[in-house]
Amino acid sequence: MEFIAQNMAPIMFASLILFMLIGYPVAFSLAANGLMFFFIGVLLTPYSGGAINLAWPLLYALPDNFYGSRVMSNDTLLAIPFFTFMGIVLERSGMAEDLLDTIGQLFGPIRGGLAYAVIFVGALLAATTGVVAASVIAMGLISLPIMLRYGYDRRLASGVIAASGTLAQIIPPSLVLIVLADQLGRSVGDMYAGALIPGLVLTGLYAFYILIVSIFRPKMMPALPLEARTLGHGVMSLLVALVATVAISYAAYRYLAPAHGDNADILGATAGVIVIYIVAITDRRLNIHMMSRLAQQVVIVLIPPLALIFLVLGTIFLGIATPTEGGAMGAVGALAMAAAKGRLSLDVIKQALASTTRLSSFVLFILIGARVFSLTFYGVNGQIWVEHLLTSLPGGEVGFLIGVNILVFFLAFFLDFFELAFIIVPLLAPAADKLGIDLIWFGVLLGVNMQTSFMHPPFGFALFYLRSVAARVPYLDRLTGKQVAPVTTGQIYWGAVPFVLIQVIMIGLTISFPQMVMRYKGTATDAGTIDYKVPEMPSLSPLSAPQGGSAPANGGNGPAAPGTPDLSQPPSFGDAPPAKPATPTPDLSQPPSFN
Repeated sequence: MEFIAQNMAPIMFASLILFMLIGYPVAFSLAANGLMFFFIGVLLTPYSGGAINLAWPLLYALPDNFYGSRVMSNDTLLAIPFFTFMGIVLERSGMAEDLLDTIGQLFGPIRGGLAYAVIFVGALLAATTGVVAASVIAMGLISLPIMLRYGYDRRLASGVIAASGTLAQIIPPSLVLIVLADQLGRSVGDMYAGALIPGLVLTGLYAFYILIVSIFRPKMMPALPLEARTLGHGVMSLLVALVATVAISYAAYRYLAPAHGDNADILGATAGVIVIYIVAITDRRLNIHMMSRLAQQVVIVLIPPLALIFLVLGTIFLGIATPTEGGAMGAVGALAMAAAKGRLSLDVIKQALASTTRLSSFVLFILIGARVFSLTFYGVNGQIWVEHLLTSLPGGEVGFLIGVNILVFFLAFFLDFFELAFIIVPLLAPAADKLGIDLIWFGVLLGVNMQTSFMHPPFGFALFYLRSVAARVPYLDRLTGKQVAPVTTGQIYWGAVPFVLIQVIMIGLTISFPQMVMRYKGTATDAGTIDYKVPEMPSLSPLSAPQGGSAPANGGNGPAAPGTPDLSQPPSFGDAPPAKPATPTPDLSQPPSFN
């Protein structure tokens, strides 16, 4: 009994892992474990030697935990339904299809052009939707048949689609970053700012891998044939449009700088983009042929999602809106974009609301279960056990980061990122804070690591999403009429392996170069470069000193000039008063006399 009572925390944690491995839902596993071990802990309190701090009245704290600021009244978590709704509406509006078609035509003439297009569109969808399922399913439905039609290797095509979809995990406005910020007690805006550079670097690593493969294995990713480039040529026209946009933006910046200061660059860029967008729309409607078809399509298709990204992320980074308000504006912008394309209907709104409610309820139930579990776990001093376990790892801060990331990497084989965020992160955060690790850096590092939970064979959710839309049996291509072989599950799994390795490399880069994340704090000020200026005090020299008089050498008291008062003596105010007679000094050797 004493052994069980004094080791309740590790037994409780192992029991939770066992429940989830058996297959019980995570939310109910958390709540059931919490309540079961609460009852056991109360009974074993006399045998614990003070290691257990549980009593029946402590259960009264659960309603406050549910309805307090951690769950039902948590304004931070309110951003989750907004961003989910925005992503689903955009996915239903056909934005992904337009982007993939246009960017595929732009990169089509080069080897691996479709793969580059998938990566670029995956990053754009990540910055607008923030939902992995929507990105993977949309690109799997649209891009995979085209890549197979033109001879792309099945493993590479599957891997690049699944990996690009998971960029929604780390590129803001990611849902996992919102949850991590809430669990770490940090600002969502800071978490977004810290994750931006690592997300872009990871996108660049994906593109670099495609470049390497296209050089050494060109047959795995051929260029689009000439007959498939329906938009024709026109890259030079696009470059001219880009140069014109930059010129207009710079002119607007110079004009607005005196009045708007630091915001002039953003306003100038906005003016340039609006002008080129209006020119492209006018050119297409009136058939002026000022721009090529390719340039028109790129401008018209790219600018609306970029404007939505600015509406959401730009307002958050500029401090104009909170993440919750940014999500609300994004949802309104998504509805406006769908309506502008003529694809907004009552059915689309119903589907988006149903999916948003389902995901939000899923998150809420896990969070409620986590509160029940944590009430008991903290009551048996579980946080102290975890802190001692992690802070005693060899290597100090680096050893802690490596050990934690290995733990999260292997748990990601079995747990979803929401489950990792609600179960593991609250246990790791106190130890990281005690070691002096910046929690924003720690959160971004865990976000990059949790991204692998979508790519791990055999339980990666991104692989499941792709498997649900990839062909399982041979089919006839609707354009060429040729029979196309299906994509096997093994090909999807093997295609994900190189991208999982790239994500592991990204974890190492984030640990080695923390400034990628720490830039969220702004530019640090070097104390050695600060110039202290002490204001000059008014001169104490007499105002009647003669002009051209020289000061005594070496600070000596030279002869005073005529008319100059002698400051070494007390001031005189006319005739001196008569001197008072000196008071006789009493003789203290004799007793005092009172006569």
